[in-house]
Amino acid sequence: MAVGMTTAAQAATLFSDNFNDGNADGWSKSGGDWSLVTDGTSAYRQGNSGSELARAFAGQTSWTDYQVQARVKPLAFNGSNRVVAIGSRSNSATRMYRLALINNGRAELQAVNGSSITVIGSAAVSVSTGTWYTLRLEATGSTIRGFVNGSQIGSGSNSAQTAGRIALVTSYASAVFDDVSVDSGGTTPPTNPPTTGPTAGPPTTPPTTGPTLPPQTGLVGWATQNGGTTGGGSAPSTTVSDAGALTSALGSTSAAVIRVSGSISCSGMLRVRSNKTILGVGSGATINGCGFNINGDRNVIIRNLNFRGWDDDAINVQESATNIWIDHNSFTDGYDGAVDIKRGSDFVTVSWNRVYGHDKNMLLGHSDDNGSQDRGHLRVSYHHNWFDGTTQRNPRVRFANPVHVYNNYYNNNSGYGVASTEGAGVLVEGNYFENVPDPYHLGEADSGPGTLVARNNHFVNSGTGQTGGSVASIPYSYQLDTASNVKSIVTAGAGTGRIGL
Repeated sequence: MAVGMTTAAQAATLFSDNFNDGNADGWSKSGGDWSLVTDGTSAYRQGNSGSELARAFAGQTSWTDYQVQARVKPLAFNGSNRVVAIGSRSNSATRMYRLALINNGRAELQAVNGSSITVIGSAAVSVSTGTWYTLRLEATGSTIRGFVNGSQIGSGSNSAQTAGRIALVTSYASAVFDDVSVDSGGTTPPTNPPTTGPTAGPPTTPPTTGPTLPPQTGLVGWATQNGGTTGGGSAPSTTVSDAGALTSALGSTSAAVIRVSGSISCSGMLRVRSNKTILGVGSGATINGCGFNINGDRNVIIRNLNFRGWDDDAINVQESATNIWIDHNSFTDGYDGAVDIKRGSDFVTVSWNRVYGHDKNMLLGHSDDNGSQDRGHLRVSYHHNWFDGTTQRNPRVRFANPVHVYNNYYNNNSGYGVASTEGAGVLVEGNYFENVPDPYHLGEADSGPGTLVARNNHFVNSGTGQTGGSVASIPYSYQLDTASNVKSIVTAGAGTGRIGL
Protein backbone atom coordinates (compact mmCIF):
# COMPACT_ATOMS: atom_id res chain seq x y z
CA MET A 1 0.00 0.00 0.00
CA ALA A 2 1.28 3.49 -0.82
CA VAL A 3 0.07 6.94 0.18
CA GLY A 4 1.36 10.10 -1.48
CA MET A 5 0.55 13.79 -1.82
CA THR A 6 1.50 16.43 -4.36
CA THR A 7 1.04 20.14 -4.66
CA ALA A 8 -2.47 21.51 -5.00
CA ALA A 9 -1.93 22.30 -8.66
CA GLN A 10 -1.57 18.62 -9.56
CA ALA A 11 -3.63 15.49 -9.16
CA ALA A 12 -2.76 13.90 -5.82
CA THR A 13 -2.64 10.18 -5.19
CA LEU A 14 -4.28 9.73 -1.80
CA PHE A 15 -4.01 5.97 -1.65
CA SER A 16 -3.01 2.94 -3.71
CA ASP A 17 -2.76 -0.76 -3.02
CA ASN A 18 -1.85 -3.55 -5.45
CA PHE A 19 -1.39 -6.04 -2.57
CA ASN A 20 2.04 -7.06 -3.87
CA ASP A 21 3.54 -6.36 -0.45
CA GLY A 22 1.85 -9.53 0.77
CA ASN A 23 -0.55 -7.92 3.20
CA ALA A 24 -3.83 -6.00 3.41
CA ASP A 25 -2.65 -3.46 5.99
CA GLY A 26 -4.88 -0.40 6.08
CA TRP A 27 -8.07 -2.32 5.24
CA SER A 28 -10.84 -3.02 7.74
CA LYS A 29 -13.40 -5.74 7.04
CA SER A 30 -17.09 -6.26 7.72
CA GLY A 31 -18.70 -9.54 6.67
CA GLY A 32 -17.50 -12.10 4.17
CA ASP A 33 -14.25 -14.03 4.01
CA TRP A 34 -11.37 -11.80 2.90
CA SER A 35 -7.88 -13.09 2.05
CA LEU A 36 -4.86 -12.37 -0.13
CA VAL A 37 -4.58 -14.64 -3.16
CA THR A 38 -2.48 -14.93 -6.31
CA ASP A 39 -4.44 -14.16 -9.46
CA GLY A 40 -1.73 -13.35 -11.97
CA THR A 41 -0.43 -10.99 -9.25
CA SER A 42 -1.37 -10.67 -5.59
CA ALA A 43 -4.98 -9.60 -5.11
CA TYR A 44 -7.67 -9.30 -2.41
CA ARG A 45 -10.48 -11.85 -2.53
CA GLN A 46 -13.84 -12.02 -0.82
CA GLY A 47 -14.55 -15.73 -1.12
CA ASN A 48 -17.94 -16.23 0.53
CA SER A 49 -20.78 -15.95 -1.99
CA GLY A 50 -23.25 -16.71 0.79
CA SER A 51 -22.49 -13.47 2.62
CA GLU A 52 -25.37 -10.99 2.42
CA LEU A 53 -23.08 -7.98 2.57
CA ALA A 54 -19.27 -8.11 2.67
CA ARG A 55 -17.19 -4.95 2.75
CA ALA A 56 -13.56 -3.90 3.08
CA PHE A 57 -12.83 -0.25 3.85
CA ALA A 58 -9.72 1.92 3.49
CA GLY A 59 -8.80 5.58 3.56
CA GLN A 60 -10.00 8.54 5.60
CA THR A 61 -13.51 9.49 6.71
CA SER A 62 -12.59 13.13 5.91
CA TRP A 63 -12.06 12.51 2.16
CA THR A 64 -14.52 14.53 0.07
CA ASP A 65 -13.82 15.01 -3.65
CA TYR A 66 -11.91 12.12 -5.14
CA GLN A 67 -11.86 9.32 -7.70
CA VAL A 68 -11.47 5.66 -6.76
CA GLN A 69 -10.54 3.00 -9.32
CA ALA A 70 -10.08 -0.76 -8.96
CA ARG A 71 -9.93 -3.88 -11.07
CA VAL A 72 -12.71 -6.26 -10.15
CA LYS A 73 -13.32 -9.87 -11.15
CA PRO A 74 -16.58 -11.54 -10.08
CA LEU A 75 -16.06 -15.19 -9.17
CA ALA A 76 -19.57 -16.45 -8.33
CA PHE A 77 -23.09 -15.09 -7.84
CA ASN A 78 -25.42 -16.78 -5.36
CA GLY A 79 -28.76 -16.02 -7.02
CA SER A 80 -30.04 -13.19 -9.24
CA ASN A 81 -29.53 -9.42 -8.85
CA ARG A 82 -26.32 -10.03 -6.91
CA VAL A 83 -23.69 -7.33 -6.58
CA VAL A 84 -19.93 -6.80 -6.88
CA ALA A 85 -19.00 -3.15 -6.38
CA ILE A 86 -16.63 -0.41 -5.30
CA GLY A 87 -17.74 2.43 -3.05
CA SER A 88 -16.76 5.99 -2.14
CA ARG A 89 -17.66 8.51 0.57
CA SER A 90 -18.56 5.72 2.92
CA ASN A 91 -19.31 7.27 6.33
CA SER A 92 -20.79 4.08 7.78
CA ALA A 93 -21.07 0.42 6.82
CA THR A 94 -24.30 1.06 4.92
CA ARG A 95 -23.96 4.64 3.65
CA MET A 96 -21.89 5.32 0.54
CA TYR A 97 -21.91 5.85 -3.20
CA ARG A 98 -21.50 2.58 -5.03
CA LEU A 99 -20.63 1.51 -8.58
CA ALA A 100 -22.09 -1.98 -8.86
CA LEU A 101 -21.83 -4.81 -11.36
CA ILE A 102 -25.10 -6.75 -11.19
CA ASN A 103 -25.42 -10.23 -12.63
CA ASN A 104 -28.58 -9.56 -14.57
CA GLY A 105 -26.54 -7.70 -17.18
CA ARG A 106 -26.21 -4.16 -15.96
CA ALA A 107 -24.05 -1.73 -14.03
CA GLU A 108 -25.57 0.76 -11.63
CA LEU A 109 -24.36 3.99 -10.05
CA GLN A 110 -26.04 3.98 -6.65
CA ALA A 111 -26.50 6.15 -3.57
CA VAL A 112 -26.81 3.74 -0.64
CA ASN A 113 -28.41 5.09 2.52
CA GLY A 114 -29.10 2.26 4.96
CA SER A 115 -31.63 -0.05 3.36
CA SER A 116 -32.56 2.56 0.74
CA ILE A 117 -30.79 2.47 -2.64
CA THR A 118 -31.21 5.32 -5.14
CA VAL A 119 -30.07 4.56 -8.68
CA ILE A 120 -28.30 7.63 -10.06
CA GLY A 121 -27.59 6.03 -13.44
CA SER A 122 -27.26 2.65 -15.10
CA ALA A 123 -26.31 0.94 -18.35
CA ALA A 124 -26.45 -2.50 -19.87
CA VAL A 125 -23.16 -4.31 -19.23
CA SER A 126 -22.38 -7.96 -19.84
CA VAL A 127 -21.34 -9.17 -16.38
CA SER A 128 -19.51 -12.50 -16.40
CA THR A 129 -17.67 -14.47 -13.76
CA GLY A 130 -13.95 -14.89 -14.36
CA THR A 131 -13.70 -11.58 -16.25
CA TRP A 132 -11.78 -8.51 -15.08
CA TYR A 133 -13.56 -5.16 -15.12
CA THR A 134 -12.06 -1.77 -14.33
CA LEU A 135 -14.47 0.29 -12.22
CA ARG A 136 -13.98 3.99 -11.57
CA LEU A 137 -16.20 6.05 -9.27
CA GLU A 138 -15.91 9.84 -9.14
CA ALA A 139 -17.44 12.20 -6.57
CA THR A 140 -16.93 15.95 -7.02
CA GLY A 141 -19.27 18.08 -4.95
CA SER A 142 -22.73 16.72 -5.63
CA THR A 143 -21.74 15.31 -9.05
CA ILE A 144 -21.33 11.52 -9.05
CA ARG A 145 -20.04 9.59 -12.08
CA GLY A 146 -19.33 5.93 -12.75
CA PHE A 147 -17.22 4.27 -15.44
CA VAL A 148 -16.82 0.63 -16.44
CA ASN A 149 -13.79 -0.18 -18.59
CA GLY A 150 -13.42 3.52 -19.42
CA SER A 151 -17.03 4.05 -20.59
CA GLN A 152 -19.36 6.20 -18.54
CA ILE A 153 -22.42 4.25 -17.39
CA GLY A 154 -24.03 6.94 -15.24
CA SER A 155 -23.74 10.51 -13.99
CA GLY A 156 -25.99 12.58 -11.78
CA SER A 157 -26.39 14.90 -8.83
CA ASN A 158 -26.75 13.57 -5.30
CA SER A 159 -25.75 15.11 -1.97
CA ALA A 160 -26.64 12.28 0.42
CA GLN A 161 -22.98 11.52 1.25
CA THR A 162 -20.42 14.32 1.51
CA ALA A 163 -17.30 12.57 2.81
CA GLY A 164 -15.95 9.16 3.68
CA ARG A 165 -13.73 6.19 2.91
CA ILE A 166 -13.51 3.86 -0.07
CA ALA A 167 -15.04 0.39 -0.02
CA LEU A 168 -14.88 -2.95 -1.81
CA VAL A 169 -18.30 -4.60 -1.69
CA THR A 170 -20.05 -7.85 -2.53
CA SER A 171 -23.62 -8.94 -1.86
CA TYR A 172 -24.27 -12.68 -2.21
CA ALA A 173 -21.25 -12.87 -4.49
CA SER A 174 -17.56 -13.64 -4.37
CA ALA A 175 -14.94 -11.59 -6.19
CA VAL A 176 -11.29 -10.62 -6.51
CA PHE A 177 -10.15 -6.97 -6.23
CA ASP A 178 -6.80 -5.53 -7.32
CA ASP A 179 -4.95 -2.32 -8.22
CA VAL A 180 -6.97 0.04 -6.04
CA SER A 181 -6.08 3.72 -6.38
CA VAL A 182 -7.56 6.96 -5.11
CA ASP A 183 -6.81 10.37 -6.67
CA SER A 184 -7.97 13.73 -5.41
CA GLY A 185 -8.08 15.23 -8.88
CA GLY A 186 -7.21 14.67 -12.52
CA THR A 187 -8.97 14.27 -15.81
CA THR A 188 -12.17 12.31 -16.14
CA PRO A 189 -11.56 9.16 -18.21
CA PRO A 190 -12.85 9.27 -21.78
CA THR A 191 -16.14 7.62 -22.60
CA ASN A 192 -14.56 6.25 -25.77
CA PRO A 193 -10.97 5.36 -26.64
CA PRO A 194 -8.97 8.57 -27.08
CA THR A 195 -8.16 9.54 -30.64
CA THR A 196 -5.91 12.55 -30.05
CA GLY A 197 -2.88 12.50 -32.28
CA PRO A 198 0.54 13.87 -31.44
CA THR A 199 0.84 17.64 -31.22
CA ALA A 200 3.56 19.67 -32.84
CA GLY A 201 6.68 20.32 -30.83
CA PRO A 202 9.72 22.57 -31.12
CA PRO A 203 12.07 22.22 -34.11
CA THR A 204 14.09 19.51 -32.35
CA THR A 205 10.98 17.36 -31.94
CA PRO A 206 10.65 14.61 -34.57
CA PRO A 207 7.47 14.70 -36.65
CA THR A 208 4.88 11.95 -36.59
CA THR A 209 2.64 10.72 -39.35
CA GLY A 210 -0.27 9.79 -37.06
CA PRO A 211 -2.76 9.15 -36.34
CA THR A 212 -4.16 6.55 -38.70
CA LEU A 213 -5.13 4.83 -35.44
CA PRO A 214 -4.53 1.09 -35.48
CA PRO A 215 -6.26 -0.61 -32.55
CA GLN A 216 -4.46 0.57 -29.44
CA THR A 217 -4.12 -2.95 -28.06
CA GLY A 218 -3.05 -4.37 -31.40
CA LEU A 219 0.44 -4.29 -32.85
CA VAL A 220 1.84 -0.76 -33.09
CA GLY A 221 5.34 0.61 -33.37
CA TRP A 222 8.66 -0.64 -34.67
CA ALA A 223 7.54 -4.27 -34.92
CA THR A 224 5.15 -3.22 -37.72
CA GLN A 225 8.14 -2.27 -39.89
CA ASN A 226 10.55 -4.45 -41.89
CA GLY A 227 7.67 -6.57 -43.22
CA GLY A 228 5.74 -6.73 -39.95
CA THR A 229 5.49 -9.29 -37.17
CA THR A 230 3.04 -12.20 -37.41
CA GLY A 231 4.64 -14.88 -35.20
CA GLY A 232 3.25 -18.32 -35.90
CA GLY A 233 0.40 -16.84 -37.93
CA SER A 234 -2.20 -19.48 -38.77
CA ALA A 235 0.07 -22.42 -37.93
CA PRO A 236 -1.42 -25.23 -35.84
CA SER A 237 -1.75 -24.55 -32.11
CA THR A 238 -0.22 -26.75 -29.43
CA THR A 239 -0.78 -26.48 -25.67
CA VAL A 240 2.11 -27.14 -23.27
CA SER A 241 2.06 -27.51 -19.49
CA ASP A 242 5.55 -28.72 -18.53
CA ALA A 243 9.14 -27.63 -19.13
CA GLY A 244 10.00 -30.44 -21.52
CA ALA A 245 7.09 -29.81 -23.85
CA LEU A 246 7.68 -26.05 -23.73
CA THR A 247 11.38 -26.40 -24.55
CA SER A 248 10.63 -28.70 -27.48
CA ALA A 249 7.90 -26.44 -28.89
CA LEU A 250 9.98 -23.27 -28.62
CA GLY A 251 12.99 -24.91 -30.24
CA SER A 252 11.17 -26.32 -33.26
CA THR A 253 12.18 -24.86 -36.62
CA SER A 254 8.55 -24.95 -37.78
CA ALA A 255 6.10 -22.07 -37.43
CA ALA A 256 3.86 -22.65 -34.42
CA VAL A 257 1.31 -21.14 -32.05
CA ILE A 258 2.24 -22.31 -28.54
CA ARG A 259 -0.30 -21.98 -25.73
CA VAL A 260 1.13 -22.16 -22.21
CA SER A 261 -1.20 -23.62 -19.59
CA GLY A 262 -0.62 -23.34 -15.84
CA SER A 263 2.72 -22.74 -14.10
CA ILE A 264 5.88 -24.17 -15.64
CA SER A 265 9.03 -24.34 -13.51
CA CYS A 266 12.36 -24.31 -15.33
CA SER A 267 15.87 -22.86 -15.18
CA GLY A 268 18.31 -21.09 -17.47
CA MET A 269 17.29 -19.70 -20.88
CA LEU A 270 15.01 -21.53 -23.33
CA ARG A 271 15.81 -20.91 -27.00
CA VAL A 272 12.94 -19.48 -29.06
CA ARG A 273 13.20 -20.06 -32.81
CA SER A 274 11.65 -18.02 -35.61
CA ASN A 275 7.96 -17.77 -36.46
CA LYS A 276 6.51 -18.46 -33.04
CA THR A 277 3.48 -17.07 -31.23
CA ILE A 278 3.62 -17.86 -27.51
CA LEU A 279 0.40 -17.21 -25.60
CA GLY A 280 -0.54 -17.67 -21.96
CA VAL A 281 -3.87 -19.37 -21.32
CA GLY A 282 -5.97 -17.23 -18.96
CA SER A 283 -4.37 -14.98 -16.35
CA GLY A 284 -2.33 -17.65 -14.53
CA ALA A 285 0.05 -18.97 -17.19
CA THR A 286 3.47 -18.61 -15.59
CA ILE A 287 7.11 -19.15 -16.52
CA ASN A 288 8.76 -19.68 -13.15
CA GLY A 289 12.53 -19.63 -12.75
CA CYS A 290 13.76 -19.36 -16.34
CA GLY A 291 13.61 -17.07 -19.35
CA PHE A 292 13.27 -16.97 -23.14
CA ASN A 293 16.29 -16.38 -25.40
CA ILE A 294 15.61 -15.11 -28.93
CA ASN A 295 19.09 -15.45 -30.42
CA GLY A 296 19.34 -14.32 -34.05
CA ASP A 297 15.83 -15.49 -34.91
CA ARG A 298 12.92 -13.38 -36.16
CA ASN A 299 9.16 -12.97 -36.17
CA VAL A 300 8.28 -13.89 -32.57
CA ILE A 301 5.25 -12.84 -30.50
CA ILE A 302 5.10 -13.33 -26.69
CA ARG A 303 1.84 -12.41 -24.95
CA ASN A 304 -0.08 -12.89 -21.71
CA LEU A 305 2.60 -14.69 -19.68
CA ASN A 306 3.67 -14.19 -16.07
CA PHE A 307 7.45 -14.35 -15.65
CA ARG A 308 8.64 -14.92 -12.07
CA GLY A 309 11.98 -15.50 -10.41
CA TRP A 310 14.04 -15.89 -13.59
CA ASP A 311 17.69 -16.73 -12.98
CA ASP A 312 19.18 -14.80 -15.94
CA ASP A 313 16.87 -12.59 -18.07
CA ALA A 314 13.13 -13.09 -18.44
CA ILE A 315 13.24 -12.26 -22.18
CA ASN A 316 16.58 -11.77 -23.94
CA VAL A 317 16.53 -10.54 -27.55
CA GLN A 318 20.00 -10.64 -29.10
CA GLU A 319 22.32 -11.26 -32.06
CA SER A 320 20.38 -9.34 -34.73
CA ALA A 321 16.99 -10.84 -33.86
CA THR A 322 14.27 -8.87 -35.65
CA ASN A 323 10.52 -8.30 -35.60
CA ILE A 324 9.64 -9.19 -32.03
CA TRP A 325 6.43 -8.24 -30.19
CA ILE A 326 6.36 -8.56 -26.38
CA ASP A 327 2.87 -7.70 -25.15
CA HIS A 328 0.58 -7.91 -22.10
CA ASN A 329 3.00 -9.85 -19.90
CA SER A 330 3.74 -9.45 -16.18
CA PHE A 331 7.25 -9.63 -14.71
CA THR A 332 8.35 -9.81 -11.07
CA ASP A 333 11.20 -10.80 -8.77
CA GLY A 334 13.85 -11.83 -11.29
CA TYR A 335 17.63 -11.79 -11.27
CA ASP A 336 18.57 -9.59 -14.23
CA GLY A 337 16.63 -7.88 -17.01
CA ALA A 338 12.91 -8.30 -17.53
CA VAL A 339 13.24 -7.51 -21.26
CA ASP A 340 16.80 -6.94 -22.55
CA ILE A 341 17.38 -6.16 -26.23
CA LYS A 342 20.94 -6.06 -27.55
CA ARG A 343 23.64 -7.02 -30.06
CA GLY A 344 22.16 -5.50 -33.21
CA SER A 345 18.56 -6.63 -32.72
CA ASP A 346 15.90 -4.47 -34.37
CA PHE A 347 12.22 -3.77 -35.05
CA VAL A 348 10.79 -4.58 -31.61
CA THR A 349 7.62 -3.45 -29.83
CA VAL A 350 7.29 -3.82 -26.04
CA SER A 351 3.70 -2.97 -25.11
CA TRP A 352 1.14 -3.22 -22.31
CA ASN A 353 3.48 -5.08 -19.92
CA ARG A 354 3.59 -4.67 -16.16
CA VAL A 355 6.82 -4.97 -14.17
CA TYR A 356 6.75 -4.82 -10.37
CA GLY A 357 8.91 -5.98 -7.48
CA HIS A 358 12.02 -5.85 -9.68
CA ASP A 359 15.16 -3.73 -10.01
CA LYS A 360 16.85 -3.91 -13.43
CA ASN A 361 14.05 -3.63 -15.92
CA MET A 362 14.64 -3.08 -19.65
CA LEU A 363 18.13 -2.66 -21.11
CA LEU A 364 18.53 -1.60 -24.74
CA GLY A 365 22.13 -2.13 -25.80
CA HIS A 366 24.33 -4.06 -23.39
CA SER A 367 27.76 -2.43 -23.61
CA ASP A 368 29.43 0.90 -24.42
CA ASP A 369 31.94 -1.08 -26.52
CA ASN A 370 29.38 -2.60 -28.91
CA GLY A 371 28.60 0.43 -31.07
CA SER A 372 29.80 -1.13 -34.31
CA GLN A 373 27.10 -3.82 -34.09
CA ASP A 374 24.37 -1.70 -32.52
CA ARG A 375 24.40 1.60 -34.43
CA GLY A 376 21.60 1.75 -36.96
CA HIS A 377 19.72 -0.98 -35.09
CA LEU A 378 18.04 -1.47 -31.68
CA ARG A 379 14.92 0.39 -32.84
CA VAL A 380 12.25 -0.29 -30.23
CA SER A 381 8.85 1.11 -29.25
CA TYR A 382 7.88 0.99 -25.56
CA HIS A 383 4.24 1.91 -25.09
CA HIS A 384 1.49 1.48 -22.48
CA ASN A 385 3.76 -0.37 -20.09
CA TRP A 386 3.35 -0.09 -16.33
CA PHE A 387 6.71 0.45 -14.64
CA ASP A 388 5.42 -0.24 -11.14
CA GLY A 389 8.20 0.57 -8.67
CA THR A 390 10.95 -0.70 -10.95
CA THR A 391 14.19 0.96 -9.88
CA GLN A 392 16.04 1.60 -13.14
CA ARG A 393 16.36 0.89 -16.90
CA ASN A 394 12.85 1.86 -17.96
CA PRO A 395 14.57 1.67 -20.48
CA ARG A 396 18.32 2.45 -20.46
CA VAL A 397 19.30 3.03 -24.10
CA ARG A 398 22.61 2.90 -25.99
CA PHE A 399 23.27 3.85 -29.64
CA ALA A 400 19.69 3.41 -31.02
CA ASN A 401 17.92 6.28 -32.79
CA PRO A 402 14.99 6.70 -32.71
CA VAL A 403 13.65 4.83 -29.69
CA HIS A 404 10.03 5.66 -28.91
CA VAL A 405 8.88 5.68 -25.27
CA TYR A 406 5.24 6.78 -25.16
CA ASN A 407 2.08 6.49 -23.08
CA ASN A 408 3.72 4.49 -20.28
CA TYR A 409 2.79 4.81 -16.60
CA TYR A 410 5.72 5.23 -14.21
CA ASN A 411 5.08 5.13 -10.47
CA ASN A 412 7.42 5.02 -7.49
CA ASN A 413 10.59 4.53 -9.57
CA SER A 414 13.29 5.31 -7.01
CA GLY A 415 16.29 5.23 -9.37
CA TYR A 416 15.35 6.75 -12.72
CA GLY A 417 12.90 6.34 -15.56
CA VAL A 418 14.61 6.63 -18.96
CA ALA A 419 18.32 7.08 -19.70
CA SER A 420 19.62 8.01 -23.16
CA THR A 421 23.34 7.22 -23.50
CA GLU A 422 26.14 6.69 -26.03
CA GLY A 423 24.63 8.81 -28.81
CA ALA A 424 21.15 7.22 -28.67
CA GLY A 425 18.09 9.26 -29.63
CA VAL A 426 14.98 8.77 -27.47
CA LEU A 427 11.55 10.37 -27.82
CA VAL A 428 9.77 10.38 -24.44
CA GLU A 429 6.18 11.29 -25.21
CA GLY A 430 2.82 11.35 -23.46
CA ASN A 431 3.91 9.41 -20.38
CA TYR A 432 2.54 9.70 -16.83
CA PHE A 433 5.22 10.04 -14.13
CA GLU A 434 4.07 9.71 -10.52
CA ASN A 435 6.47 9.84 -7.56
CA VAL A 436 9.47 9.62 -9.89
CA PRO A 437 12.25 12.01 -8.77
CA ASP A 438 14.30 11.47 -11.97
CA PRO A 439 11.96 10.77 -14.93
CA TYR A 440 14.66 10.87 -17.66
CA HIS A 441 18.23 11.98 -18.16
CA LEU A 442 21.26 11.93 -20.46
CA GLY A 443 24.16 9.56 -19.77
CA GLU A 444 24.27 6.96 -17.02
CA ALA A 445 27.16 5.73 -14.88
CA ASP A 446 30.20 5.50 -17.22
CA SER A 447 28.09 5.79 -20.38
CA GLY A 448 28.25 9.09 -22.23
CA PRO A 449 25.13 11.09 -23.10
CA GLY A 450 22.69 10.52 -25.89
CA THR A 451 19.91 12.86 -26.99
CA LEU A 452 16.40 12.99 -25.63
CA VAL A 453 13.30 14.91 -26.62
CA ALA A 454 10.41 15.02 -24.14
CA ARG A 455 6.93 16.31 -24.93
CA ASN A 456 3.37 16.14 -23.64
CA ASN A 457 4.27 14.23 -20.47
CA HIS A 458 2.32 14.46 -17.19
CA PHE A 459 4.03 14.78 -13.82
CA VAL A 460 2.69 14.11 -10.33
CA ASN A 461 5.11 14.67 -7.46
CA SER A 462 8.00 14.07 -9.88
CA GLY A 463 11.11 15.81 -11.20
CA THR A 464 11.25 17.58 -14.55
CA GLY A 465 13.88 15.47 -16.28
CA GLN A 466 16.86 16.31 -18.49
CA THR A 467 16.62 16.75 -22.26
CA GLY A 468 18.93 17.76 -25.08
CA GLY A 469 19.56 17.43 -28.79
CA SER A 470 17.29 16.09 -31.50
CA VAL A 471 15.86 12.68 -32.34
CA ALA A 472 15.20 11.05 -35.72
CA SER A 473 11.66 10.87 -37.09
CA ILE A 474 9.20 8.17 -36.09
CA PRO A 475 8.26 6.34 -39.32
CA TYR A 476 5.01 4.64 -38.28
CA SER A 477 1.51 5.83 -37.40
CA TYR A 478 0.36 5.62 -33.80
CA GLN A 479 -2.33 6.84 -31.47
CA LEU A 480 -1.13 9.13 -28.68
CA ASP A 481 -3.37 9.08 -25.62
CA THR A 482 -3.62 12.24 -23.53
CA ALA A 483 -0.91 11.97 -20.87
CA SER A 484 -3.19 12.82 -17.95
CA ASN A 485 -5.37 9.83 -18.85
CA VAL A 486 -2.49 7.37 -19.15
CA LYS A 487 -2.53 6.21 -15.53
CA SER A 488 -6.14 5.02 -15.73
CA ILE A 489 -5.69 3.60 -19.24
CA VAL A 490 -2.54 1.63 -18.41
CA THR A 491 -3.57 0.34 -14.98
CA ALA A 492 -6.79 -0.89 -16.58
CA GLY A 493 -5.03 -2.66 -19.44
CA ALA A 494 -1.41 -3.61 -18.75
CA GLY A 495 -0.24 -7.06 -17.69
CA THR A 496 -1.71 -10.52 -17.96
CA GLY A 497 -5.39 -11.40 -17.93
CA ARG A 498 -6.46 -8.28 -19.82
CA ILE A 499 -6.85 -9.67 -23.34
CA GLY A 500 -8.85 -12.51 -24.80
CA LEU A 501 -6.67 -15.07 -26.57
